[in-house]
Parts: sequence; structure tokens; C-alpha cells
Amino acid sequence: MSGSRLPAAEFESEEMVRAQQRSGSADDPDLVQFLDADGVLKNDADYRGHFAATGADELRALYRDMYLIRRFDQEATALQRQGQLALWVPLTGQEAAQIGSGRALEPQDYAFPTYREHGVALTRGVRLREILRLFRGVTNGGWDPRERNFHLYTLVLAAQALHAVGYAMGIQRDQLADPGLPPAVSVAYFGDGASSEGDIHEAMVFAASFDAPVVFFCQNNQWAISVPSTVQARVPLARRAEGYGFPGIRVDGNDVVAVEAVTRWALDHARSGKGPVLIEAFTYRMSAHTTADDPTKYRLARDDADWHPKDPLARLEKHLRSSGKADDVFFAQLSAESGAMASDLRRDVQAMAAPGMEERFNTVYAEPHPLVQEELQAWRDYEAGFAVDGDGR
Repeated sequence: MSGSRLPAAEFESEEMVRAQQRSGSADDPDLVQFLDADGVLKNDADYRGHFAATGADELRALYRDMYLIRRFDQEATALQRQGQLALWVPLTGQEAAQIGSGRALEPQDYAFPTYREHGVALTRGVRLREILRLFRGVTNGGWDPRERNFHLYTLVLAAQALHAVGYAMGIQRDQLADPGLPPAVSVAYFGDGASSEGDIHEAMVFAASFDAPVVFFCQNNQWAISVPSTVQARVPLARRAEGYGFPGIRVDGNDVVAVEAVTRWALDHARSGKGPVLIEAFTYRMSAHTTADDPTKYRLARDDADWHPKDPLARLEKHLRSSGKADDVFFAQLSAESGAMASDLRRDVQAMAAPGMEERFNTVYAEPHPLVQEELQAWRDYEAGFAVDGDGR
């Protein structure tokens, strides 16, 4: 056809796809959802035979994790505003995506986060104060990634996807050398903005080529800082997996029950040698990209209003209360627990002392590095230039 204008029918079809991409609602036939915004839980909550956590103890545990990590997020934001942290990256609104997926991981699995996965860190046993050490600037890392199989935060956008695939290919080779090792999976966490980076494409090409045991977990929070996801992709992000030849799943990222079930299926798929999986957790960033960002400059108030009823904590609380699985005593105890946690974290942060300059140079690498030693000596010489002579000059 001549020109660039689409026929009306084709244009309407594209508009329907874009509308479905934006909505992520229960009307989307491809969206996996077990717990709706009203707190109603499906009786047959399973994903391809992977039954979801629907018992009272399981749901209370999931709610507790989400509640504590949101309180942590609020406290960290306040600490940054008061000058106690250099920067903070909020997660409010994405608790279900992180807690649900993190709780699905086995101890031998290895997670590669970006810089917002505080909820996943909690599920892996990372002490929250160690995350705050990083954002206070008193450490180059914060924790030993080998202790919890949870990598250090990645500030280079999308680079962790390549790391995750490389690690997964290493898992394959280790298991060939020692078939007695427990089967493991690596998980690459990234956002919708990072999905537009070349590193994600390269990682998926390698993962598909080698059937690497890796799960790509995309938290589509609708905004790549100020760029909406509808500008980045013309179809739902989960459908990108088709081009690489492996499964893509779109799950309600505010439904912690569905996220956990879908992630368990994806992990088992990769663990059994069937290759990678892409999960798109359709969620919403309820706060700023970072504390250096002002979302009111690019986001309309009605966007927040539309998503507020889908709050992951609110919907699970509705279910817990309506089903009798939790009462006022549970929520009161959790509130007290979170308040005590926040007070302890505040004291910890205020007591964190910055390391000396010599220590900063000596902890760049695990072993002495000649270039770093040369830079250290240059700093010593520079400092010596400010020394006071014996006569006070």
C-alpha cells in the first residue's frame, strides 16, 4: 500500500493491543491473576499445576513481608530527605512482584537485582541495614553476595541480565562436571525501561541459544523514569519472548499469590533443562523513580488514582480480613513490629561511620591492584601538601 497510514481495521486492531498493553486488567485474557483488587481469591488458584499459596499461614507470611518492606521503604525515604542517605530508590507499589518472586526461589538459586529489589533482598535473608550502608555511601557493596545467593545491586542499567545468563551457563557446566549438585536457576530482575537496552536482547539471545537455566523477571512499573512503557513497546513485554523461542508470561504484579505461583512454574521449567522464561509482572511504581526524581513533572494525578485501588497490600488485607485468616490483633502486632524495625534502622544508620580514605582505596578490589596503589600514593602526596610546617606555616 502507498503511504504510511494504516487501514481503519488494522489501526483499530493496533489500538486494541495498545489499550490491552496499558490496562493489565482482569479483562486481559493473557494476564494471570488469582487475587483481584477486591480481595477475592480464586478457588482454583494454580498455574499449570503449581498451586498457589492460599493457606492462612502462607498468606499472613506474604503479607508480613510486604508490610515490613514497605515500612522499610518509607523509613529509608525519610532518612534520605533528612540527609542521612545519599540517595534512595523506592519500591512502593512493587511489593507483591518482589516478595512473590523472591519467596519462590530455592536456596541454591541465584538472584541478580537492579537497585530497587529491596523486597527480594528481604526474602533472601539480606539484613536491611546492609542495604542502607550502600545508600549511605559507607561501603562499596553492602553484603557478601555468596552468603545469600543475592548479587550486589547493579547500577548499570540491564548489565545484570548478562551476568545472570553467564552464571546460568556456569550452572550448566558445573552440573555436567558434578551431576550430584542440586539443580539451580539464576534470575535476572529488571524493569520495563531496561527491557529497551541492548544488553537485555543479547542476554536473551545467549539464554535461548544455550537453553540456559535463567528466568528473566521484568517488573513493568509503567515508567522508565519519565518514559511510559507504551512508548517503549507496541505489544505487552511478555510477548517479546516469542521472538527468542521461549515462554513469556504476563502476571498481575500486584497479586502476590499469582506472582509466586507463576515464578515457581518458571523456575521449575528452567531447572528441568527446558530453557529460559520471561515473566512480565504488570505493576505500578507508586512513588518516584528515585528521591532525586519528581514524578509530578511527567505523570498525571489520575494515573495514581487509577492504580491506587490495585495496591498489593490493600487487596491481600481485604482477603485476610474477609476470609477470617487474620484479625485486628495480627495487624496491630505487625504495625508494632514494623515500627520497632524502623527505629532500629534509624539508630543503625545514624551510627554508621564513613571509612577512612585509605580503606576506600584498599577495598576497591579483593587483592592489591597496582593502578589503585598508584592512585593511593598520589592521594597521599596530595594530602601531604597540606601539612603544617614546624613553624605553623
